[in-house]
Amino acid sequence: MSVKIRLQRHGKKGKPFYWIVAADARSKRDGRLLEKLGTYNPNTNPATINLDLDGAVKWLQNGAQPTDTARAILSYKGAMLKNHLAGGVRKGALTEEQAEEKFNAWLDEKATIVSSKVDSLTKAKDEAKAKAFELEKEVNEKRKTDAEEAENEAIKAEADAKKAAAKAEEVAEEAPQTIDDAAKEAKEEIEGAKEEVVTEEVAPVEEVVTEDAATEVEATKEEE
Repeated sequence: MSVKIRLQRHGKKGKPFYWIVAADARSKRDGRLLEKLGTYNPNTNPATINLDLDGAVKWLQNGAQPTDTARAILSYKGAMLKNHLAGGVRKGALTEEQAEEKFNAWLDEKATIVSSKVDSLTKAKDEAKAKAFELEKEVNEKRKTDAEEAENEAIKAEADAKKAAAKAEEVAEEAPQTIDDAAKEAKEEIEGAKEEVVTEEVAPVEEVVTEDAATEVEATKEEE
């Protein structure tokens, strides 16, 4: 029986979660499995992988062929290296102690790389969070400034409106007095005009009366 080490899909739509399984090569992808070797969650950063290392190596030694994705996962967790070292031990190229030492050294180096990546991701996340906080702070400060300016404009507009209302009231109070003064002045002008007209009309009458009286006196003298 040909055995494959592959991924079996689980999880929700849009958030896949995989089992790492050993299964008959003739079975469907999500069909019957021979053994569950671990899980693979690509939804985290970095991806979360849990693997039965010894179980995976056992299947590899028995001739199981991993798919490309499964091979990458097994290589990442060290299963492919451990299988290779086990082959060297069987051939006598290495002792078990040497193989174990090499594998532990690889694990330490891998842990350092993973830790560095996690630290880098954490730092980037913190920087992005700090940047977002500063941006939000700037937006809030701008909103506060705009609100204060709007409030000041409203206060100024209200003060101007009160000032204009007071001016209008003052003008309204002064208007009757101004009208009375204008009427009085107009009346005085009319009276003055009447007096001038009367004076002009009376003066000629007096002169005519005087002239007629003089003529009459002279006529009386001649008759005598």
